[in-house]
Amino acid sequence: MNYEQLAQQIKIWGKELGFQKVGICDVDLSEHEAALQKWLDAGYHGSMDWMARHGMMRARPNELLPGTVRVISVRMDYLPPEAKFASNLANKNHAYISRYALGRDYHKLVRKQLNKLGQLIEQEVDQLGYRPFVDSAPILERPLAQKAGLGWTGKHSLILDKDCGSWFFLGELLIDLPLPIDEASIDQCGKCRACITSCPTQAIVDDNVVDARRCISYLTIEFDGVIPEEFRKPMGNRIYGCDDCQLVCPWNRHAEITEQEDFHRRDSFIDPDLVTMFLWDESHFLKQMEGSAIRRIGHLQWLRNIAIALGNSEYSLRVIEALEARQGENPLLDEHIEWALAQQFNQTPLESMGSIETKQKRLIRIVEKGLSRDA
Repeated sequence: MNYEQLAQQIKIWGKELGFQKVGICDVDLSEHEAALQKWLDAGYHGSMDWMARHGMMRARPNELLPGTVRVISVRMDYLPPEAKFASNLANKNHAYISRYALGRDYHKLVRKQLNKLGQLIEQEVDQLGYRPFVDSAPILERPLAQKAGLGWTGKHSLILDKDCGSWFFLGELLIDLPLPIDEASIDQCGKCRACITSCPTQAIVDDNVVDARRCISYLTIEFDGVIPEEFRKPMGNRIYGCDDCQLVCPWNRHAEITEQEDFHRRDSFIDPDLVTMFLWDESHFLKQMEGSAIRRIGHLQWLRNIAIALGNSEYSLRVIEALEARQGENPLLDEHIEWALAQQFNQTPLESMGSIETKQKRLIRIVEKGLSRDA
């Protein structure tokens, strides 16, 4: 078997299947084990117990799939056209949703194409042990991507490529063929600290080290509890994920629009009005989020995130009435609604409160909120 020729053919197949870059590396991640353990010991994984559950298996692909000797790492770009980064963040009455989640859920698409790649290789070699992964296994995908030459690990911990920035998904195909490996990517961040200084919650605590407990992406997606008050104002209108560290990265000036229409912004997010989305009932939420990665956080967490964004939005009786309309539905939601109402009341123009009776009720509520905050 001419493995050099096969490796080149695999990259050709990968491009034909929609991957913008394909690289191959060995399975030795021993140099990353100490850093992984230190990160876990610091508790930076927050409530993501699954991060620690498998121990050092994350750094040992051959334990995940016995017989594995190589990893084929792939990249699929997701930057949608008309992303409207700045305008969405600037409009406090609109929801900001991370770029990767504007279209269809990437997991199935990338995994499907990786499986096709495995089948093509299998047809060529007759017998192959392989398994595709897309955020679906305890594996250090970013160090593998760097070893495979897909890019280097930026200070925000994401993989960066000098030609396309960081707006892409990663996937891995574990195989048992001793293919030739690619040259690892070299760090090119230099002295730049734009991602670190721009993080709204100071979640990047060191170069390549993120404290997930402070990260807006973790708080809005992975964490299902009460969001600490210290992070609610910095969250702004970010209701699902956060792209700030990528938005300021100089390398992302070179990013190209995705070729995958599945990753384009869905109609539900063309005019993402916070109040409108907050008033969706669960069945409407599930309908609107069909095929979306957002669906997995559930309706309650969706409402919790939007409640915080409404608290950070411009003063509006419409906002206040929407928040009050959902009070009493759930204790977790109530805690965030009460905070949001307090933020709204703090900026309430008295002349905009409506009738005398309504004004009296709202003034009483303002006083009560003020007393509770001062207690």
